[in-house]
Amino acid sequence: MPETLSDIGLVGLAVMGQNLALNIADHGFRISVYNRTKETMEKFVAENPSTPGGVHGEVTLEGFVASLKRPRKVIILVKAGGPTDAVIDGLIPLLEPGDIIIDGGNALWTDTIRREKALAAKNLRFIGSGVSGGEEGARFGPSLMPGGEHAAYLEIEPIWNAIAAKVDDQTGKPLMGAMPGHPIEGGVPCSTYIGPNGAGHYVKMVHNGIEYGDMQMICEAYSLLRLAGLTPKEAGDVFAEWNTGLLDSFLIEITADILHQTDPTTGAPFVDIVLDTAGQKGTGKWTSTNALDMGVPAPTVAEAVFARFLSAVKEERVAAANILTGPSLPFTGDRAEFIAAVHDALYCSKICAYAQGFQLMRAAQAEYHWTLPFGEIARIFRGGCIIRARFLQKITEAYQNNATLTNLLLDPYFKSEIDRAQTNWRNVIALAATHGVPAPTFYSALSYYDGYRSARLPANLLQSQRDFFGAHTYERVDQPRGKFFHLDWPEPGRPQLEV
Repeated sequence: MPETLSDIGLVGLAVMGQNLALNIADHGFRISVYNRTKETMEKFVAENPSTPGGVHGEVTLEGFVASLKRPRKVIILVKAGGPTDAVIDGLIPLLEPGDIIIDGGNALWTDTIRREKALAAKNLRFIGSGVSGGEEGARFGPSLMPGGEHAAYLEIEPIWNAIAAKVDDQTGKPLMGAMPGHPIEGGVPCSTYIGPNGAGHYVKMVHNGIEYGDMQMICEAYSLLRLAGLTPKEAGDVFAEWNTGLLDSFLIEITADILHQTDPTTGAPFVDIVLDTAGQKGTGKWTSTNALDMGVPAPTVAEAVFARFLSAVKEERVAAANILTGPSLPFTGDRAEFIAAVHDALYCSKICAYAQGFQLMRAAQAEYHWTLPFGEIARIFRGGCIIRARFLQKITEAYQNNATLTNLLLDPYFKSEIDRAQTNWRNVIALAATHGVPAPTFYSALSYYDGYRSARLPANLLQSQRDFFGAHTYERVDQPRGKFFHLDWPEPGRPQLEV
């Protein structure tokens, strides 16, 4: 046992684990680290001898646990699923009642619920914390979404608030420029208690689903700019300009950088030499599956997932391109006006994607008996995470103005923004269709908007069909909701029933 006990421990020294450990140590907290491969741990400790808090390594799990202050706090950053369970199983016999295990991986929220329940039976506490921002976020300030027992959260709150990204408390803009050993001081931390058991990992999952939508929308905007004849560099200039206004965000910023990049091998625009097949780790699929399970409309996130699936069948698409036909119309409009219209289409679609994400979280809190702090969730998304964006401040304000807001589209600010921009949005989608440019998230976002604002949808015909072939019953417009009826339909093709 070391002479000085550590404030917290971390198991798993892949890049994310190393960066988060250094972030913690930079803020003056002593951290013990353990890795299954001891050479990885020893190399990491040797390379970081002078952090403000100190990094202490242990070659055995027993020594690692013994090196921690009580109540012990152990972060796990290993692969989700079985590997996480294996680490937990190894820790359980070594911990004491009241000790805290923190899963910082991309865990399925139902696994977090299961784990917390199982550990509570052993008098151990469990926190499932979303950690967003990638490797750089882990090192210099992520967005953190902890869920679990509130008393357990309070034990880690000083560390979580210290290491989280910070935003300006007036403007909501991220505070940038941290350096190793010199973290950002001041500002509002992008971390807050989300709720019991799996709430933190659930919100992280929805964050990732929104991220899928955001990225696909940007790709569709880029594709439309190319239709108008812009080179990658010119498109990059447009995204850089957009990043100074309403669309100011991390993803828009890096898109501009990517489009300005040249390939070091060929000198061609970098984006043109990247194969058009996109990978994924599954969290967008989880979001879409959960939306289907709970009956919540989240079509834009789902379309973003399907777009990645479609990109993956590259060989089929190449073959189909030689067989299937579509329009080959040249772009003939005013380029500057079209660029402004694409901006508005991207912004309106983005609003709808976030509306769907928050609508899904609203349904989840009823399903899992949570009380989610929606304004705080938008606040902690403003810095550190991949979807950090200026307009998240407006979502925070929307929930501050109305904590029971049923849908972001009903907030006065977002209503006025879509009222202002929807003509451009519709024109861009019409042009995409007439020119054969796939834009699934733009299309689905507009359909969601138009469906949500419709007092009457053609589902009356659909329910009639269901009653016809399956006696599934129907409700009537002239009777109270909840009363169901069935019509004794004639055989198909027979004369209609007499009144």
